[in-house]
Amino acid sequence: MKQLILKLGREKSLARRHPWIFSGALVRVEGDPDTGDTVAVRAAGGEFLAWAAYSPVSQIRARVWSWDEKERIDGDFLRARLRRALDVRKRLIAAEASDAMRIVHGESDGLPGVIADRYGEVVVLQLLSAGAERWRTELSDGVRELAGCACVFERSDADVRELEGLPVRSGVLQGALPAAGVHIREHGLVYGVDVAAGHKTGFYLDQRDNRKRIGELARGREVLNCFCYTGGFTLNALAGGAESVLSVDSSAGALAQARVNLERNDLDAARAEWQEADVFKYLRTLRDQGRSFDLIVLDPPKFAPTAAFAEKAARGYKDINLLALKLLRPGGLLASFSCSGGVSAELFQKILAGAALDAGVEASIVGHFAAAADHPVLLSFPEGDYLKGLLLRRG
Repeated sequence: MKQLILKLGREKSLARRHPWIFSGALVRVEGDPDTGDTVAVRAAGGEFLAWAAYSPVSQIRARVWSWDEKERIDGDFLRARLRRALDVRKRLIAAEASDAMRIVHGESDGLPGVIADRYGEVVVLQLLSAGAERWRTELSDGVRELAGCACVFERSDADVRELEGLPVRSGVLQGALPAAGVHIREHGLVYGVDVAAGHKTGFYLDQRDNRKRIGELARGREVLNCFCYTGGFTLNALAGGAESVLSVDSSAGALAQARVNLERNDLDAARAEWQEADVFKYLRTLRDQGRSFDLIVLDPPKFAPTAAFAEKAARGYKDINLLALKLLRPGGLLASFSCSGGVSAELFQKILAGAALDAGVEASIVGHFAAAADHPVLLSFPEGDYLKGLLLRRG
């Protein structure tokens, strides 16, 4: 039988239903399992703990599929998990809010390493673990059937696959992409989405509710949107009645898509200014020019994928937030985000407190941001709580 035997006392995290088994917890591997094979995980005394997917090269040596010894991990099991995930979304996300959502969120949906994002009639599938890769065909078939989509597009190109010893995969799995491109609707706005080459799976679905909130706060304000990507926060701010929005990103391609999105929604282009630049450098330029704003959005890319990068990430977060606070007018608002799993909410707040101190300003927390409801966080898996944000008011 293919199974993993844990060291004495190392079953405690599994007893708390944490779904990862690290290599250092194992005393031996039995049955010569291949990459992605389902293995039984047993305590040192032989007691069954879980069924998990084996990954021989990753530090996360196995990821739990099920805690039930009677369960069989097969296509029917995966289909049932997919159906459950879809049913949850139907109850949580109103159809009128958007036709784009995350329909599978990895470990939090009992499908470790599986991400599935729906963009209208296209579902983008990411398989980020050895176990997910092992069931690639079954997962693709199940997603297309249960979601009723016209196309399943694979974006298994994240860096984490290298840690699993897996090759990069990207392209159409089933069906065909729409000839006119992929477009989605969110809170009354329409966006084009590049599912083939865009960030993540093409769009930041986790920020759906936060984009709407920024739109509500923007009326009558001069706004600075940093790391704007394809203009999500920008479009919401303009639609919400912002006096002006200066949007900054280092990607010419993203800015070009943002401009197209602006035109697509018939928003006033005269209130929108676009700047291709390194945000860290450009914030200093704005400071030197004496510019100031009523509302600033900082939504940078991931600085710390794990806690090992937290110290370096902290310096980056402090730098941009310090500069932003100096550019913020008294009474102005700063919406500052971190999508770094290696930076906790507590640490992020400490970083912003340090930034305010060094900037010589007083600031108060007047709101919190988190991922939308289609990105659930399993209570026993705090690593899934990656997106956090604070809304600060400068005194």
